[in-house]
Amino acid sequence: MVSADLNGRFATPALVGAENTLGAASHAVLLTNSRGDPKLERAHIDQLAARGVDGLLVLGGETDARPPVHPGTARDIPIVYTYAPSNDPKDCSVTCDNVAAGEAAINHLLDHGRRSIAVISGPEHYQATKDRILGANRTMQAAGLRFAVPTRYGNWHESWGRTAAGLILESGVQVNAIYCLNDMLARGAIDTILSCGLDVPGDIAVLGHDNWAVTATEGPVPITSFDNNLQEIGRRSARLLLDIIRGNPHHGTLTIGCSLVVRRSTVARR
Repeated sequence: MVSADLNGRFATPALVGAENTLGAASHAVLLTNSRGDPKLERAHIDQLAARGVDGLLVLGGETDARPPVHPGTARDIPIVYTYAPSNDPKDCSVTCDNVAAGEAAINHLLDHGRRSIAVISGPEHYQATKDRILGANRTMQAAGLRFAVPTRYGNWHESWGRTAAGLILESGVQVNAIYCLNDMLARGAIDTILSCGLDVPGDIAVLGHDNWAVTATEGPVPITSFDNNLQEIGRRSARLLLDIIRGNPHHGTLTIGCSLVVRRSTVARR
């Protein structure tokens, strides 16, 4: 596995899923980290190829499509692109379904009576941002609704969640739910809402994404969030890789659904 994930948030659970599958088939996993540097990635793959590895799982740190590994570097070793799909449809890739997650996020809020909804996002150019917004917009339109205020784009940090939530509250538009595109943003938004004397979720429900345990569960209000099912992505990637190694090619991108983990930020305790 050649990972571009610097902090291991995506690589560690994907590695666990891959190891469980490959270990059962008598394969070991070697993990290297390219730190998002294409030259370092090529160097790692060259070294692994020289050691005669059977296959490669190339793991990205986000869901943006990436160029395939140069054929001369991989030396015809079977490859499955994990989390960050290849932009070549002839390759085999596995990633999460962020469009469906965006749809499910709005449906969850609507199901709990929230119809005046705002969105706080990270940078607009990320594919995860585009996909989650696309799914959210589809569901709002199907319900005959529009977002209460324009989407607030910024960075992925907790500080932006606090700032963006403040801007939403200062706009004068009454919202009763905020869909945040990651848990750090959600945690920041909750801090601002509580500091204004409002209740979460009584006054405003807050929903996040990524289900990072420390962020989602250790704040003043546990955050309802989407889990990217990275262990399953790792497991499915490994199964496909084993299949390719055995002479059964696969092409295109397989998407794995995200799972909603409901906590107190959207559903009050009874």
